[in-house]
Amino acid sequence: MEKQRSIFKNIGVQVVIAMIIGALVGAGMGKDAAIFEPLGTIFINLVKMLVIPLVLVSIVSGAASLGDSPSAGKIGIGTFAFFIVTSGIAVSMALLMGNFFQPGAGVDFTAHAGHLSQVTAEQGKMPSMIETIVGMIPTNVFESLNGGNILQILVFSIFFGIALTKVKGEGAKPIISGLNTVVDAFVWMINCVMIIAPIGVFGLMANSVGTFGFQALEVVLKLFIVFVVAILIYGFIFFPLMVKLFSKVSARQFISAMKKPQVMALSTSSSMAALPVNMETCEEELGVSKATAAFVLPLGATINMSGNAIYYGLVATFFAQMYHIDLGMAAYVAIIFTSTLGAIGQAGVPGPSFLVVAVLLAAGIPIDGLPLLFALDRVFDMIRTSLNITGDAACAVIMDRFSPKATQSL
Repeated sequence: MEKQRSIFKNIGVQVVIAMIIGALVGAGMGKDAAIFEPLGTIFINLVKMLVIPLVLVSIVSGAASLGDSPSAGKIGIGTFAFFIVTSGIAVSMALLMGNFFQPGAGVDFTAHAGHLSQVTAEQGKMPSMIETIVGMIPTNVFESLNGGNILQILVFSIFFGIALTKVKGEGAKPIISGLNTVVDAFVWMINCVMIIAPIGVFGLMANSVGTFGFQALEVVLKLFIVFVVAILIYGFIFFPLMVKLFSKVSARQFISAMKKPQVMALSTSSSMAALPVNMETCEEELGVSKATAAFVLPLGATINMSGNAIYYGLVATFFAQMYHIDLGMAAYVAIIFTSTLGAIGQAGVPGPSFLVVAVLLAAGIPIDGLPLLFALDRVFDMIRTSLNITGDAACAVIMDRFSPKATQSL
């Protein structure tokens, strides 16, 4: 009896139950389930209220705590390399699976053309490499904080954190200690918000299912199945295998520990909302140092999008097959390049993704049929976000071997 009570006290179990109840209520009430939308909005707004300052303080704290050691550079370079390489492998795997399973073969676009809203190339316009680099540098950090420009906040935070390690004497130590205390305070605040997570998740699911229903899934059912299979392969085979090969954490331990943050990411469709839970899991269950977790995980929540990369690759092959377009090597390279680099700077919050427009345009694939997927974007987003945060955790576990604490113990 006590064991059953402890299970139901688990926030992950509560969130799963809330998702199921929310989906059932949404299916039963239809569009009337929109009355529950404020519950989800309040929860997401509370998370957003805390996440921006948490990212700022934790990145500064993490960069400063890593210190002026050679390991700091290894962790920084290794983190960026991990995210880029794993995203590139993800989209390449998606293209292979798309060509093997042919999810777009036999889909009749004309039957749904009358119900689709127009999608323009402007919606998927992606800045050039130079524009992206220039846009990363804030002219006013307070304006970046106010506008929630995560990438600019990250650049400032890393720069400021490194600057603290360069201050001579003991002057920086009280500031670094104070930052660690502030991080702990924010984590406590977010843990308080997590108490109402099941209520918020119920509202989100009831509204989503009630608004869009499950009927839209019939048109893209094969794409959805292939997408889920690809996510499962990457999340339960690829990332755990990398953890086993490149860290001291076992694959089984990693998979078991990730259940809680995965459920949070799945239910909120937000890497940022799952960030505090992911940090807690990595530190307490996977043994990642506080400095590494504070640096790698907020960074990953912003720029690590392996799940999105899989989605973009499969959607590209889906529409190419639907329109009977034979993709050449140049088109595949364009898809891989656009999908991998395009995710950088994409906010880790839920919402329709128009980057897929840029991916299709890069490969010369028509974008007219995209609204077929937009009604289901929430469902796809839930699943791909759970993979994104799994990749963040895998990177933190692997990069922690280069932390000052780990190198000293060798």
